Amino acid sequence: NESAAIIAAGCYIQALSNEERDKLGFDGYIGTNHKGEVVEIVEEILKGKNVQQVSDMLHECNYENISLEEKGEHTRTYIKIQDGCNQFCSYCIIPYTRGRVRSRNPEDVVAEAERMVELGYEELVLTGIHLSSYEAYGEKGGNALLKLMEELSGIERLKRIRLGSLEPRVVTQEFAEKLSSLKKVCPQFHLSLQSGSDTVLRRMNRKYSTEEYLAGVRALKTVYDRPAITTDIIVGFPGETDEEFKETIEFTKKVAFSKVHVFQYSRRKGTKADTMPDQVSEQIKKSRSGELIAHEEKLGQEYAESFIGEPQNILVEEIESIDGKDYYTGYNERYIRCATMNKAGEGVAVKYKNNILFLE
Repeated sequence: NESAAIIAAGCYIQALSNEERDKLGFDGYIGTNHKGEVVEIVEEILKGKNVQQVSDMLHECNYENISLEEKGEHTRTYIKIQDGCNQFCSYCIIPYTRGRVRSRNPEDVVAEAERMVELGYEELVLTGIHLSSYEAYGEKGGNALLKLMEELSGIERLKRIRLGSLEPRVVTQEFAEKLSSLKKVCPQFHLSLQSGSDTVLRRMNRKYSTEEYLAGVRALKTVYDRPAITTDIIVGFPGETDEEFKETIEFTKKVAFSKVHVFQYSRRKGTKADTMPDQVSEQIKKSRSGELIAHEEKLGQEYAESFIGEPQNILVEEIESIDGKDYYTGYNERYIRCATMNKAGEGVAVKYKNNILFLE
């Protein structure tokens, strides 16, 4: 369609110079802000105007509220409550493209949550670039998050609340105990790890050790029955040795993750890691990724199978044909995908096959 207006948006565009953006030849650009104006920007371009909206996020710190107006097909929706990051991990470009930490007003979050429930959503997931930096009520981190979740828990027809990725250090014993008192909060927690080797974590400029990470996991396991602990791991970070990779494998066993998202290290221009010596070859990255994924799948199966013989409840998302039979499918509180022939989304777990826990 030669008359279409083509817009490039997001972090990648934000990181480019004006000259690099010009070479791409798009009709307009939107950085990590002004996304809420995309319709108006397209309309201006179609009128023949030259429009570019690339924010300088290092100086612009307003929080852009963008929310859904209509319900999709799912029972779960996401509400972003925080943007930006002050951590400056050595591999990450985000602090340079999204700017410093800024948080959404809690009144706005609660108001959007109420709208989402009115639209028919039953589960909310709170997300952010660095969720543990959330600031509100004159407090930050765990206390601010807990207060917000307390308010959200009071929404009558809301059934579940989930948290996005958390910094491990925010999960103290006190935080875990207060969290467990909020019954709508799901016992599934994504604690960002990136590596199970302390030497790699230091090179990554992560702000915790593996022992501190384990302390957070133990705190959750003392107040929840088999909480689902999920994480992200980067393989092939500059200088990662075979021994350091083995340390990561062994650490995943200690934690007994229910799910690991595996990423091969990708260089980002402008980051410290991009200039580090001993860059790992793509072949080694691929090999380590494959090994960790196979190991992760085994951990996930062991975790899911621990619930066989126990009753489960899901929020039904869709009807799916599996082996010639129609099942109601969705996720339980621990984010295990389940299938049942019971329209109410209930049943006793009987088997785990093809990453699905079947209920009868």
